[in-house]
Amino acid sequence: MRYRPLGRGGLQVSEIGYGAWGIGESAWIGATEEESLRALHRALDLGVNLIDTARGYGESERIVGQVVRERAGRDGEVLVATKVPPLNGVWPAPAGLDPAETFPGSHIRESLRTSLRASGLDHFDVLQFHVWSDEWVGRGDWLETIAELKQEGLIRQFGVSINDHEPDNALALVRSGVVDSVQVIYNIFDQAPADALFPACEEHGVGVIVRVALDEGGLTGRITAGTTFPEGDFRNRYFKGDRPAQVEAHVDALTADLGIGTEEVAEAALRFVLSAPAVSTVIPGMRSVRNVERNVAVSDGVLLCADTLAKLAKHRWERNFYQ
Repeated sequence: MRYRPLGRGGLQVSEIGYGAWGIGESAWIGATEEESLRALHRALDLGVNLIDTARGYGESERIVGQVVRERAGRDGEVLVATKVPPLNGVWPAPAGLDPAETFPGSHIRESLRTSLRASGLDHFDVLQFHVWSDEWVGRGDWLETIAELKQEGLIRQFGVSINDHEPDNALALVRSGVVDSVQVIYNIFDQAPADALFPACEEHGVGVIVRVALDEGGLTGRITAGTTFPEGDFRNRYFKGDRPAQVEAHVDALTADLGIGTEEVAEAALRFVLSAPAVSTVIPGMRSVRNVERNVAVSDGVLLCADTLAKLAKHRWERNFYQ
């Protein structure tokens, strides 16, 4: 496992982190706690040192905290990032909201207390707002509260999880110098963060945590025109209508262009993300030991060459997820 700095704050994170949304059974159907525990332990055995969870991920914080506490003293430092949901419960944050409606200081503190109780941990290494709007820069008492929580030792770094497919919505925050890291969707299909966000993060020393690197399964080579998901699984919305057939066609074009098989798509997708200099870590969801071992193996120092990156740039796919 290789490690990179998470911005300028001094934390070193594994290139492959652990996305812990799925283990909480909040929207992914089929996760079991027993397998989630095995997968988490295996990830830490293989050098993963960053686990990303959230207050809204079902039982995820409890499960993550259990594993981290069980392994105290056995490993090097295990870093845990969690998220504060907006007080008004609105995702994504629309224009015109006052930060007092979303992240007032009292709400941030109460959410953190709840997360600490659920996990059994005494602090979080990264506390992230689960939505963001650049309209909030310089407004409200959230920044004062974050500074106090850092001083009290309850958190080490502050970050935001940028609204899905809106990477430019955090540019003012990054340039303000008050944020340590941003979490953003970035993958072969959704390359928009590389346009403006990544250069700004590099310029201002802000860490980048990449989520959805495998396009919620679209970049695994396993989504085809006939793919269906269990009732209640969020992927029924993500891959609604004829989207599975569209994904299959795009993946077929991708594999033909690179001269690889569908079983190699996930590896190529992760290497694409890690080949971006601004990226600190990528946090694929890993609900099984098999997924952990396959994804962790990509952290071997082999990045994609300029020719391959040029080919992949052509596979950028603009999609409307809100219709």
